[in-house]
Amino acid sequence: MTPRVKKIILLALAVALLFTCGQLQKSLNHDRAALGLTISEPLQDAPPLLALTTQALGGFRGLISNFLWMRANDLQINDQFFEAAQLANWITDLEPHFTQVWVYEGWNMAYNISVKFKDPADRWRWVQNGINLLRDRGLLYNPNDILIYRELGWFYQHKMGQNLDDANLYYKTQWAQEMTPFFGPHGTNFDDLVNPQTAEQRTNALVLRQKYKIDPAFAKQVNDQWGPLDWRLPEAHAIYWAALGLKKAKEYPDKVTPTDLITLRRVIYQSMLQSFNHGVVIDNPFVTRVQLGPNFALAQKVNDAYETEMKEDPNDAQHISIAHRNFLSDAAYYMYEDNRIADAQKWFNYLGKRYPDKNILDNDPNSYPRNLTLDEFAVGRVQEDVGDTSQDATTAAVEGLLIHAYENLAIGQDDSYAGLRLLARKVYENYNAKQNKYSKQVDVRTPLPPFHAINTNVLDHLLDPQQGLPYAARATISSQLGMTNTVPPDAPRQTTAPAANAPDASAPAQ
Repeated sequence: MTPRVKKIILLALAVALLFTCGQLQKSLNHDRAALGLTISEPLQDAPPLLALTTQALGGFRGLISNFLWMRANDLQINDQFFEAAQLANWITDLEPHFTQVWVYEGWNMAYNISVKFKDPADRWRWVQNGINLLRDRGLLYNPNDILIYRELGWFYQHKMGQNLDDANLYYKTQWAQEMTPFFGPHGTNFDDLVNPQTAEQRTNALVLRQKYKIDPAFAKQVNDQWGPLDWRLPEAHAIYWAALGLKKAKEYPDKVTPTDLITLRRVIYQSMLQSFNHGVVIDNPFVTRVQLGPNFALAQKVNDAYETEMKEDPNDAQHISIAHRNFLSDAAYYMYEDNRIADAQKWFNYLGKRYPDKNILDNDPNSYPRNLTLDEFAVGRVQEDVGDTSQDATTAAVEGLLIHAYENLAIGQDDSYAGLRLLARKVYENYNAKQNKYSKQVDVRTPLPPFHAINTNVLDHLLDPQQGLPYAARATISSQLGMTNTVPPDAPRQTTAPAANAPDASAPAQ
């Protein structure tokens, strides 16, 4: 065999081997992707420089990202946050498909770095940075990763929605202002977003999709299923991202675990509870920050969410049942405060039916639902905080309820005004009833001042031009109570008297 023939045979063999290796590589790549072992596949929609860099570095990407991670940690310890944030961007560029990198860096910005600043505006900027990192970049490279959806929902639910951060009201106010142009003054505008008719409406829908990554049609589905929600508040967006994560989980069931589904559902029902507790923006012209109140329309769906979750997560059903019981107790009490007596009685009855052998007042070991009326329960909730043996504490509680009542009257919350006044009188009468009961015993309680005297003191304070409410609020209260004299903005406090047909503002207790 001549050398030329040998070369031809070897060349043909090399071509055959290369072809076979190529086919095997396709099979290996498919198996690696199916098993989730591939973390360095070419990026989709990435900038050319980033795509080139990640491919060129190959296996050195991990070593470089580890070095940058240690460097970023040192910078953060030394309060060099902006340099640390830049390194965080480089780390995520090097490991774009490593979910834990995105989750940690987003959480680090929203939680660790934000609280290093005292100014709420600075804190809010870092919370936004954490959200933007996950929403705008993390999901770009990992659109089907359930953990990122869960973390986004958690940021809205916990960091913005709860009150653990003392700048939480600033976050809520800023977010409400940002979302109002899209969802309207009541946070429920979907028609103009789903079916825009004007240029402005089309622009709003486009910005919502492109900047905030919110699909109006899917948001409406979420609202129909879990709402009505006020989409100016963070809880609605927490539910949106968790629901979107559940949708992705159904599309890619081989990439999720039962634990992933449980955590997403928890974000939903916990956010719904928060929405029930403070899911309505109260129109109060006398404050600059957002003021929130309960969303009573959610009560049935919150209850259903708890019932469903206990069935779907039996291992944690006992823990969930405690939260469910607290919700039912709060629902009855908040509706009583808002003078929704029939609804309050409905949920109080359901609480007794669902948990008949559980105490509903912490300071009363015999406070089973069957042993209490709705009135006794509501009064007991107040006494849990103040105790019912202290004359000063009870007087302060009655005054606090009356102050809250008149503040609600000033902003047009008439039902809350009536409910809070009713509760104040019930607390007053309960103390006096027990005082009369113990009057023949050695341990005699100090009697409360007359109810009309407490009420008058509260009104004097609220209507005082120097120390009381703003002029417009004072004028509204005076008008609503039918007082015969007006309250000038800069005049000394003058004695006013209710008209004969005015609401019961200062009548003595019967």
